[in-house]
Amino acid sequence: MGDAQITGALLVAGTTSDAGKSVVTAGICRWLARRGVRVAPFKAQNMSLNSYVTADGAEIGRAQVMQAQAAYLEPVADMNPILLKPGSDRRSQVVVMGNPVADVDAMEYGALKDLLRATALEALDRLRKQYDVVVCEGAGSPAEINLRRGDIANMGLARAANLPVIVVGDIDRGGVFAAFYGTVGLLDAADQSHIAGFVVNKFRGAKELLEPGLDMLRRVTGREVYGVLPWLDGLWLDVEDSLDLDGRRVTAGRPHGRQTLRVAVVRLPRISNFTDLDALAAEPGVVVRFVTDPVELDDADLVVLPGSRATVADLAWLRETGLAAAISERSGPVLGICGGFQMLGRQIVDTVESGAGRVDGLGRLPVRVEFAQDKLLGRPEGTAYGHRVAAYEIHHGRATVEGGEPFLDGCRAGNVWGTTWHGALENDGFRRAFLTDVAERAGRDFVPAPDTDFARLREERLDALGDLVERHLDTGALLRLIQDGTPEVPVLPPGAPEVPALPSGPPGA
Repeated sequence: MGDAQITGALLVAGTTSDAGKSVVTAGICRWLARRGVRVAPFKAQNMSLNSYVTADGAEIGRAQVMQAQAAYLEPVADMNPILLKPGSDRRSQVVVMGNPVADVDAMEYGALKDLLRATALEALDRLRKQYDVVVCEGAGSPAEINLRRGDIANMGLARAANLPVIVVGDIDRGGVFAAFYGTVGLLDAADQSHIAGFVVNKFRGAKELLEPGLDMLRRVTGREVYGVLPWLDGLWLDVEDSLDLDGRRVTAGRPHGRQTLRVAVVRLPRISNFTDLDALAAEPGVVVRFVTDPVELDDADLVVLPGSRATVADLAWLRETGLAAAISERSGPVLGICGGFQMLGRQIVDTVESGAGRVDGLGRLPVRVEFAQDKLLGRPEGTAYGHRVAAYEIHHGRATVEGGEPFLDGCRAGNVWGTTWHGALENDGFRRAFLTDVAERAGRDFVPAPDTDFARLREERLDALGDLVERHLDTGALLRLIQDGTPEVPVLPPGAPEVPALPSGPPGA
């Protein structure tokens, strides 16, 4: 079967959040794209605080941007038609086809499901007409049976669009065999009929030791094991889930100069777009830590206040933890990005996001911020340190700068910088110049490596994902699955009560 003849679609589900759905989806996209297949990613509904602005001004999940890059495509809203951005434990902003439409709780969200379901199916239908193959990513786990009746991202999507499904499990967490069987066994018979098999992810050790378990899994489920993906270090770029950020320490290796540069990123409760820090961690000798305790700022050469989906609430948390006082008293370099920039200002007026009205900021920058009802989405460009900077911005807060020196539509005052621009640090020349300035101000003998190319590094990571798929999965079986759909498979006990099927396609399809 030649690659040019491949047509179809596939849904990559997972036993849990952070099982590896995003990276496996990206790896399959890169593997197919390198073979000349016109492939696109899709995620019907994504809950994430890491987002991006497309060329036409739509906000979508960052993981789908990474997957689009894996497929050599410019990302578009159809690839992630529904994005949920939690602002608290109970409420989320709903972004539909790239634009925010409402802030809702779980019950209010249920009232939108019919509209969102139709939107998701229409987006998938457009992609399937435009590309040979669409690789869909599920959300969370299909075994979240309390959410099954309203599901539009996992088995609800699989049944409505007639998609074959592979389930990815993280063996590094333990219990992966039980998770595979339990995921299938908790579904009703119609859902189970779409589950074609499994992919073991993050395996450390000799695969021969795993074979008896894989053989038993095949026997008791009647389904394929499409392969075992080994643990691979260095795949931290563009991660979507914040589950592993607490205390995370990332470095790209030994410094180019004599000393390292230590960066402490405040791990806000509603941290957003923490992928901004990937480019810093890619620099040899830059050690990036995510911290929650004021004492962890003491030895930092640079403190970063990142983006936040709940600026006023996270500012209150800074005060409760003592981090606000530590940042206010700090003499060394501080960088605020988007929500972090807003916190560093003199005052915030917020009747939109939190409804708190006037709130004092940390007073480190001569800036006043007022939240507007409309979200500003853009792809700004400018210069700093003599280098061109291309970035993106996503915010309700409008900053009025009342002093300091200009810095990427924000400002600098002394050793404190602030900007609303995300992704600025991905610009290599600007990043090196900024880190050189920070090192001098911090008194560190640190020199940025002259050859770190962040875009190239991202491409290398995507190629590594494509290599994982090509070398460790049964690609022939995957191609047959994409082309022919799920073969006949048995129903596993206990099996859930039957769930009504969703409409089989977009209205009028």
